[in-house]
Parts: sequence; C-alpha cells; structure tokens
Amino acid sequence: MERKKAWWDKLGKPQYGGELVIRANRNIVLFDPYITEPMTNIHSAWLERLVLDDWTVDPAVFEFKTHWHPSPYVKGHLAESWEFTDPATYVAHIRKGVHWQDIPPANGREFTADDVIFHFNRLCGLGGGFAKPNPFPAAMTAFKDLISVTARDKYTVVFKWNIANPWFISETLHEISPSLGLENPEAIQKWGNLNDWHHAIGTGPYILQDFVSNSSATLNKNPNYWGHDERHPQNKLPYIDTVKYLIIPDDATALKAMSAGKIDVIEYISAGQSQSMRKTNPEIVQIPIPTHTITIDPRNDVAPFNDIRVRKAMQMAIDLPAIAKSHYRGTVEPYPSTLTSKEVKGWGFPYEEWPQELKDEYTYNPAAAKKLLANAGYPSGFKTNIVVEPAIDMDLLRIVQSYFAAVGIDMEIRMMDYPDWVAFVKNGHKHDQLAQSKYGPLGHNSAPLHDLTRFHKGGHTAYLKINDPVFDALYAKAMVTTTADEMKKVMRDANDYIARQHYVISLLQPVAYSVCQPWVKGFNGQFGSIFGADAGPGMLSFYLARFWIDQNLKKSLGH
Repeated sequence: MERKKAWWDKLGKPQYGGELVIRANRNIVLFDPYITEPMTNIHSAWLERLVLDDWTVDPAVFEFKTHWHPSPYVKGHLAESWEFTDPATYVAHIRKGVHWQDIPPANGREFTADDVIFHFNRLCGLGGGFAKPNPFPAAMTAFKDLISVTARDKYTVVFKWNIANPWFISETLHEISPSLGLENPEAIQKWGNLNDWHHAIGTGPYILQDFVSNSSATLNKNPNYWGHDERHPQNKLPYIDTVKYLIIPDDATALKAMSAGKIDVIEYISAGQSQSMRKTNPEIVQIPIPTHTITIDPRNDVAPFNDIRVRKAMQMAIDLPAIAKSHYRGTVEPYPSTLTSKEVKGWGFPYEEWPQELKDEYTYNPAAAKKLLANAGYPSGFKTNIVVEPAIDMDLLRIVQSYFAAVGIDMEIRMMDYPDWVAFVKNGHKHDQLAQSKYGPLGHNSAPLHDLTRFHKGGHTAYLKINDPVFDALYAKAMVTTTADEMKKVMRDANDYIARQHYVISLLQPVAYSVCQPWVKGFNGQFGSIFGADAGPGMLSFYLARFWIDQNLKKSLGH
C-alpha cells in the first residue's frame, strides 16, 4: 500500500554527508550543564534530554519558534514515555538501547535510570554526594519543589515533588533549559566537572572533536548514535558528518562570510541587515523569529529608582514611535511590552488590551516626565550610569541617553566584556544604578513559570532587586495552578501588574531573522533557540541530527 503523503514530503529526501558551518557571536566558555548560562554554552550539541520536540508536528499547528514548547508538542526522547502515578509523582520510562559515546571513561556503556538520578542529584543538590544546587537562579527556581529522583528499576525513574501539580511538573521537566542535558557520571567522578572541553561526553549524535577558544568548535558524527528520524524511521541519524561553529563577534564579518557561502547559518540578524541581504543575496533563506523586548533595567532597591515616579518619568521621557520609525526603519510595532511576548498568544496582556490610563504612562511626554521627577525630589534631574555588555545596540542606547538628557537625567554608559558583565551585574549584583544586556526581562516567550521568575524575589533577574509582596503572591498563586486556563489568568494579572509597576523601562521588541543557505534542508523554520552559542538552550543535538545538506544544490550554486 502506498504511503499517505506527509506534510514534510515537500522538504525533500534527506541526504547523508557534508559539513554545516554555524556562526557563534560570542566565545564558547561553558561545557557543563551544571552551569547553565545559555549565551555561551554548546554542551547541548552532545548532551540529550528526557523529552524533546515532536518532529512530526506540522508547523501549521505549532511552529516551534518560541522558547516555550508546551508539553502537547513534545514527546519522549531518552525517556520513551512518562506518566503520573499520582499528582505529585512523575514516572519516566527510559528508552532501552541508548549508549554513551564510546569515549573514556564512559566507553559506550548503556544509558540507564541511574544516569538520570545522578544528573538531578547534581543539578538540585538532592544527595548522592551533591548538596549544592545549580547556581543558575532560573533553573533552581523551577526545581525547588523537586524532593527526590529514584529508580524503580534499571529503566524506570520516579520524580517526587512536594506539590501535587501535574501541569507545573510537566512544563518544568519539558522545558528547553540547557540545565536538562544529561551529563556522564563517570566523567564527573573522574574530573569533578566538565569545564574542560576535552571532557565532553554525551549520548548525542555529535562528538566534540576540537575547540579553539575565540575561534571555532568542531563536532563530528557519532558513528554509534542510537537515534532514527521520526519522519523517516528507516533513516539512522545524524545526516550531516561535521558541524563547525565559527566564533565571529563582528556582524559585518559574519555577514560577509555568509554572502560568500562560507557560513551556512546565522541567527539573530537585525531587520536592517536582513533588508541588505535580500538585495545582495536573495537566494539566502530568511526566517522571522520572535525576540524579546529591549529594556533599561534599574535597581529597584536604591534611590532614585526605588521611587515609581522616577521609573515612570524615565519611561515617559522616551519617544517609542519615533524610535520605531527612525532607528528600526518602521520594521517594529511602536509599542511597549510587559512580561509575555505577543507571540505567546493567549498568555499575556498585549498592548492593544491596555486601558488608556496605562497607555498614557508609556506615551512620550517630557513635560510630564519633568514634573514627576520634580515631585520625586529631583527638579534638576540626576546623574546615573548604566553598565552594558558588548552585544547591546549601542546606537539605540545613545538615542535613549539623549532622551534622558532632555529631562535632566545624565546617564553615563559603562561597557564591560560579557563574562565580566555577568559576574558584576547578573551574578554579583555589584552595579548600583542601571544595567542593560542583549536579553532584557520583558517580551519573552519562555514557559510561563520561567518568565515569572524574572520578577520574583531571588529569581532569574535578581539584579533588579525587586522585593514586591504583591507580585510574589501572584507567583505563589501560579505555583498552585493545575490547568493551563488557570495559569493564563494568573499570567494576565502578572503582566498587568508588571506594566503598572514599571520595574524596568520598556523600549521596543525588534524583529530579528535567522538566515541559512538554501542547501540547508529539513527545517520548518525553527531557528531562534537552536543554533549558535548565543542562542542554544537545550535543543542543539536534536535539530542538528535531523537537518541535512543538499549537496547537488550547493554545487549548482557554485559552492
């Protein structure tokens, strides 16, 4: 009987072989899932997770372009299936026949339930010699209610939680966080950590073969990989022989290499760069992807920013429609954001639903801004500084600087290398005024509970120093919701409250594009958290294994 046509047939027949070259815009400095800062890791290229995306889902149903991939669109990976034996107990059934890469000290042994226990004991400090949990706040906020992980037998893992909430538990364990990549216990026992790239061992389709700091990372096909393509079950994975990351911080250099066919994939180019590329290389595939909102992030615990009138004044000092028209060339909507991106439909509080009095607080009004500053005790304005990292849009920041100056706010810009910025601001909280990174806390499309941690005391963006019992009560309410509909109501209320509190100053949510050469095949457009050291939380090995290179097309185009 002839097979019924599937939606993916239009993508062509997969081919084996070739090399995929990806641009990374920062140096790769992390190789251990215990340290889960996503912007500089690559370990998810060889480490795998219990569950991953359902590769057979039609993108017309769900596009997989947001960071949050809800549980209905994921399926078993290292765990073949799962179930709840009671509302607080998640039982994962481990896939048989999965083996670690044939590298000492793992030496290709079978992956079992004990490996899952080891990972979560280490991640959460649950025992087995591990008492200190993962240092990444977002990861530990999500897992703080996990009590224990034990084995019922060699292939069955039991997760016990102190909350009876299957919805929360599923979304936590099914997150795309890089902290959920499962590392090899023997490697940890031998070396103590995986910070040295030579210690990279996983169950995944690629083996880290070489790494040169600030230059490149090379991964070769794992000849003993266990996986098969869900769309083409007869096909053993991976398709591509070699994956190479070229570390190129400078956008112009990277785009020039892309135009010459020397790079296959670049993530997160701007709308302006996209427009230029359409003129010079119309054959290159461009895929619009959701981004977060650019923000100015004050410390909410120190003067003058502990006064909401000051934060409102800073917001009203900025002409967002003018920035949308001039700086972004009309490619973005001229509206501010709250916590949840409009791309996550039904889960937030989009601008078009705001009442007029709230919209007025985000409308350009320098006279009202000066009055608010005077009422707060700053009739002549004040001096401040902002600590930023190199990947930010410096031209945009200078525009904001000029708007602030017009109402009396003298803002000095202080640049730090990204690792120093993380240590000083994100982890150390040593800044005393404003901060900005490429990834602000508004307009996100992560899992709802993950996003709420951005403003929860001690959460993902603790450097904001927010201590608000009202918001923390909303967070506590979210933790006990048991259905998606209940959670949507909490998220709507939380988004409303965040917008009214002006914890951070909202700029705009720019349009970004992932671009790839026309010979890169197999994707649905799921760029935006897959490739690149800058973006790659948790999904690299899955997608890299399933893409292929159309060698004939590449040759016909002269490459």
